[in-house]
Amino acid sequence: MDGTEEKRPAGPGRPTSRDVARLAGVSHTAVSFVFNGRAEGNLSPATQERIRRAATELGYRPDPVARGLRRRRTAVIGLVTDEIASSPFAGRLLRGAMETAWDSDHLVVTVDSGGDRAKEDAAVAELLDRRVDGIIYAAMSLRRVRVPEGLHRTHSVLANCLPEDDSLPAVIPAERAGGRTAARLLLDQGHRRIALVGGQDDIASVERLRGFRDALRAEGITVPKEWVVRTGGEISSGFEGAMRVLDGVPADRRPTGVFCYNDRVAAGALHAATRLRIAVPADLSVVGYDDQEHMAAFLTPPLTTVALPHRAMGETATRLLLDAIDTGRTPPATVRRVGCPVVGRGSVGPAPVG
Repeated sequence: MDGTEEKRPAGPGRPTSRDVARLAGVSHTAVSFVFNGRAEGNLSPATQERIRRAATELGYRPDPVARGLRRRRTAVIGLVTDEIASSPFAGRLLRGAMETAWDSDHLVVTVDSGGDRAKEDAAVAELLDRRVDGIIYAAMSLRRVRVPEGLHRTHSVLANCLPEDDSLPAVIPAERAGGRTAARLLLDQGHRRIALVGGQDDIASVERLRGFRDALRAEGITVPKEWVVRTGGEISSGFEGAMRVLDGVPADRRPTGVFCYNDRVAAGALHAATRLRIAVPADLSVVGYDDQEHMAAFLTPPLTTVALPHRAMGETATRLLLDAIDTGRTPPATVRRVGCPVVGRGSVGPAPVG
């Protein structure tokens, strides 16, 4: 025997840094240098590698509580949102936040307020009492929000929402650019008679319409007023809006492309096209928005759509927060817009001739 077994921890408990020091044949201070980021200049690369190999062999991980006490941090960030339980997009935002935090040795504690302001304030207070390093406040639909009490007492970033008082940094989708992207999907296929269906007067609707008009205006195209149909955001809204612009209109005068406010609206538009025996995409191309999980890919035909970047927003908001925690400086109360990528499927084709 080479004596290695004699250096292993005696009991079944969690291995300590002293166990690592014994196995690596170094001082306890040397182990502390490696796991507190102070090894460079104090230990040779070979010694550092020997310590890390010993730690891996023993299954040693630094105690985050003790490390946090030394650094006056807990390595935990809070995420408060209104609809984690019910939103189809919450999982993407959470995954982006949690994986980005984990890569920086942080955990994310999530709280779903259900949109209750009192619960939001209580959740933030509870997280502050637990001394989280910072808080992300996320909304599952883009809007201006009242900033919960307590967010100004720690490093905080908003995701998919804007503060009513413009007091905190926010990460939101680039909705206007997304509207331009959706219109370009149709324009690039030769469509010139394009309608917009769905939406209301919320921020996302307004910005997507602006982007849509930007793209058409750049091509010298004016959208007839009756081809912008604001009917809401549900499947029934899409059916109603599409019927308004398609039903009873001669083929050479009706739109050949429809940009829908979201994928549910697009589902309604596809239903209307089926009812009217209009082939998609041969006679009508349809573009959705959101890339809603368990829906867009399963429509007939599968829906070409512009995706909301929930995962990227979670990642970006978490990086902003971690940077603020590391530097001790709260980022300026600016708005970062995250691009909305295209997910191409089967609902868009060349404009029909004639």
